[in-house]
Amino acid sequence: MWCYVQRVLIPYQQADAARHDRPRGNLSDLYPRWLGARELLLRHRDPYGAQVTREIQAGYYGRELDPNRPNDPKDQQGFAYPVYVVFLLSPTIHLPFSAVQAGFFWLLALLTAATVPLWLRAIGWRPPRKVQVILFALTLGSFAVVQGIKLQQLSLLVSFLIAAAAALLTSGYFVLAGIFLAIASIKPQLTLPLAGWLTLWALTGWPRRWRILAGFYVTLGILFAAGEYELPGWIGRFRLAVAAYGDYTGGSRSLLDVLLTQSLGRIIAGVVILVVVYVCWKKRMEHEDSAAFAITLALVLAATVVIIPTFAPYNQVLLLPATLLIVRHWSALRQKGSAARAVTFVAAGLLLWPWLAAFVLCVAFAALPPNIVQQGWAMPLYTSLGIPLGVLATLAFLLNP
Repeated sequence: MWCYVQRVLIPYQQADAARHDRPRGNLSDLYPRWLGARELLLRHRDPYGAQVTREIQAGYYGRELDPNRPNDPKDQQGFAYPVYVVFLLSPTIHLPFSAVQAGFFWLLALLTAATVPLWLRAIGWRPPRKVQVILFALTLGSFAVVQGIKLQQLSLLVSFLIAAAAALLTSGYFVLAGIFLAIASIKPQLTLPLAGWLTLWALTGWPRRWRILAGFYVTLGILFAAGEYELPGWIGRFRLAVAAYGDYTGGSRSLLDVLLTQSLGRIIAGVVILVVVYVCWKKRMEHEDSAAFAITLALVLAATVVIIPTFAPYNQVLLLPATLLIVRHWSALRQKGSAARAVTFVAAGLLLWPWLAAFVLCVAFAALPPNIVQQGWAMPLYTSLGIPLGVLATLAFLLNP
């Protein structure tokens, strides 16, 4: 997968950008957040402001975007994160971005590798060491992770924080779990559904579970207050930045919107939400180290990937606990009837296809001219939109013993 991205996908993107005079700078998704943090903490400038956005473009794309150039990207790369993300990045603001970029590459790789044992702990599975090695390799070699590391996407950091929160929760460290979950809210769209489920779960077992809510909401309150101290009125600015993001990207779309239509996609998303809420209500009394709790947790995260208004593959790192559960219960799923077997094999095919296609392209790269091989750049992505749906459907069969 790394070979495919480095030798096929990126060269294709570079050639395509050159043909259409499309700018390419550092293309690091960390850069807008890092520059916004530096400008706010060192120079007290509004990271959501138009001038800072133009400076972000100069680094991210190599120059400011020009609305008179039809081939210029539509994404303005504004600072569309909660302002308290600057506190996580504050140790780096005195360093040159080249050093930050190099260090963050390895940090994301290490944190992503760490999510494997964290999720294994959270779902209560201790496979043999050789199986763990394979799981490490497949995780770090998945397209979602490779893309996330290459783009330096904070989704990988959020994925680690969520995995840590889940492992701490199942180990009985409720306050720490709540703190990690609150920090993960730097990407609210990935965290809020899980926070909603855990709030319901905690409220139904209040005498024992209230500590996770204390850890989460107190930490979140501190982050909001610290953000307000650094940038008064930041919540309103953040809302405007999110709205502007939807406008200049042509409207946010979930993978359901892309696969179906926006109207039908929203209807199906509503159905998914209602079903997940129903499951969460039924499982609200489950103990934190039970199999049903682990499956529900994985279900919420898988549903999040399906319904959030973006279909970027790097967000599929949240499917890791669901995928581990499918692998662990593979034999049981095959014994649940023909429908379960069919859905499970389809999901497995969707998951395996990117590696198979990447392998074929890398073999072809050794025998054919690069420009010929690059024409097949999209092959490993053919199942990208189907993977979350396949995983979510397979999890449904695990809900009933």
